[in-house]
Amino acid sequence: MKPLTLQALAVTLIATVIAAKSPYQSVLQHSRIRGRQHGPNVCAMQRIQGTDKKYFTNCKQWYHRKICGKPTVVTYECCPGYEKVVGEKGCPAALPLVNIYNTLGVVGATTTKMYSERASLQKEIEGPGSFTFFSPSNEAWAALPTEILDALVSNVNIELLNVLHYHMVNKRLTSEDLKHGSSFPSMYQDFDVHIQHYSNGIVTVNCARLVKTDQHATNGIVHVVDRVITAITNNVNSFLDTDEELESLQTAIAAAGLTGMLESEGSYTIFAPTNEAFKKIPQEMLDRILGDPVALKDLLNYHILKNLHCSESIVSGTPLETLQGTVLEVGCDGQEITLNGKTIVTEKDKLGTNGVVHYINELLIPDSVKTLKELAEGAPQVSTATKLFLDAGLGPHLTGSNAMTLLAPQNDAFKGSLTMTPELRKVMRNHILKNKFSSKSLYHGQELETLGGNKLRVFVFRNNLCIENACIAAHDKNGRYATMFIVDKVLAPPMGTIMDVLKADSRFSTLVDNIQKAGLTELLNKKGTYTVFAPTNDAFRTMPPADLNKLTRDPRELIKLLKYHIGDEFLISGAVTSHTRVKPLSGDKLELGMRNSTMYVNRVPVVDGDMMATNGVVHAVGSIIKPLPPKTVSDQAVGSSTRRTSAVRAGPQVMKNDELFQKVVSSRSSKTMSAVQ
Repeated sequence: MKPLTLQALAVTLIATVIAAKSPYQSVLQHSRIRGRQHGPNVCAMQRIQGTDKKYFTNCKQWYHRKICGKPTVVTYECCPGYEKVVGEKGCPAALPLVNIYNTLGVVGATTTKMYSERASLQKEIEGPGSFTFFSPSNEAWAALPTEILDALVSNVNIELLNVLHYHMVNKRLTSEDLKHGSSFPSMYQDFDVHIQHYSNGIVTVNCARLVKTDQHATNGIVHVVDRVITAITNNVNSFLDTDEELESLQTAIAAAGLTGMLESEGSYTIFAPTNEAFKKIPQEMLDRILGDPVALKDLLNYHILKNLHCSESIVSGTPLETLQGTVLEVGCDGQEITLNGKTIVTEKDKLGTNGVVHYINELLIPDSVKTLKELAEGAPQVSTATKLFLDAGLGPHLTGSNAMTLLAPQNDAFKGSLTMTPELRKVMRNHILKNKFSSKSLYHGQELETLGGNKLRVFVFRNNLCIENACIAAHDKNGRYATMFIVDKVLAPPMGTIMDVLKADSRFSTLVDNIQKAGLTELLNKKGTYTVFAPTNDAFRTMPPADLNKLTRDPRELIKLLKYHIGDEFLISGAVTSHTRVKPLSGDKLELGMRNSTMYVNRVPVVDGDMMATNGVVHAVGSIIKPLPPKTVSDQAVGSSTRRTSAVRAGPQVMKNDELFQKVVSSRSSKTMSAVQ
């Protein structure tokens, strides 16, 4: 037991060490694994085609071969801290350990090395100490606007030196030390540099991505970053206040009482709508939201993420939670950030001490600030229903502030003429419920009252949540005052019992006569939860004459056949899955299934389904339902037969095994074991 315990402890310790790796180290390790076939210390990198942007590869990116929706090319390079040796495979040699100044040259940051010399920083980073240098790459310096770069190099002893010192921390910080949300005082007036270490392995400092990490030196460490960073002194609210392009946003933030939050400590991401974005909203809608403190706060909070996300951290679509409580789908398309699939970000990574701001040219409007009409108009799949609600004169209910729930059928639920009639107007009124409901709070047997005065029943099935014959087909859309459920059918509230439904439809006249002859009228009029598979007149006409005569002569056969068409539980089409069974009032279970949106019962198609009744539901069938033929050979029979055959064929061997078993039982060791037990 002792060796086993030690082994288990060792496994636990190894697992703990692996689990303790930072996200960056985990991605680096994956890149090492993918590159090891090319030799020691080789890492697989993914470069976005058409750009110079490279990333260590994680498992998802490796198989998808895409970053930000763009195809990548896999390259193999030396892992950080290693270099090639002529004539040898891979990268077997560690980079020479030299001071930071010389390390800048080793890692290819030659522009930073040159500016360090010009700004008289060379002596400092060659001498004793323990520094961290976040060195801009050559491309980062080249990307600076010309006027800024000229200002720096024209005043190297002050401006350029200050900028370089802001890229330095007076202690050695490896990638493991760069924790998410941490900050460290720089060597320029102790202004902090802000670190983000994301779960996808991306590490940023002031939103600049670390592209080469952990380049060790005798007097510190160098991390190469993809942009020149600048000192941050103001919070995000101060930043928003100073930009005339955000005046409309500033006014809205003040009116919503969010100024204090944006001035306090935190780590926010703000998608800041410009003045132009506010102008794109219909004035009536904008005035309503601005005049409603609850809606205004919801609107603004929907533009604020709970955590700080620099643009470089986004390499694929990710749902991120907002302060409003719902999520934004934040992704990327090449160099562009996307929000809910739209490329509306115009400026990125405006960093403050408590967050980051990205400018957007379109307002993000959450469902929670919308009227029912706006919810419906934002869902193309219910455009037909939306028009019918308005044609029925129900517009004031869709734009008002009363609590209600709209049941909006999908477009393909409507058949035939859609000309507004008194009957259709009544149908549409029955799609608006009094009171605001959440689908999560509905329960089986619950009754919901409509504007038309009808009571609708709720049915909870294993695979669906339905209101009468219509099942909820999408997530709730929760508006400012009301909720919208998208449903798969036009609602058909019950107008009577099953017998009432059958009598009202001329297709079932023969069935009604037979029900009355069989004495089942009372059964189908009384309270219950029946499912009737109702044969049409054509179904009876196409019966073989012998079968039809048998029913006519023998009332018991008629009762038996009719009861075989009545299920003893309530099932609408939305409750039927590929293998649903229902027990009829007589005979073996009926087997139900769905194929190409058609319900089948014992392989007979339902020609018209979900005719609702107060005591059940009626489904019309065009043929008399018959029991399915029994399976010829059951699995169990096959298995038992196989076992018997095997035993017969292995007769002598079985005898030998029995003899061996008896010897074991009578052996001394077996008796000893029995005594111990």
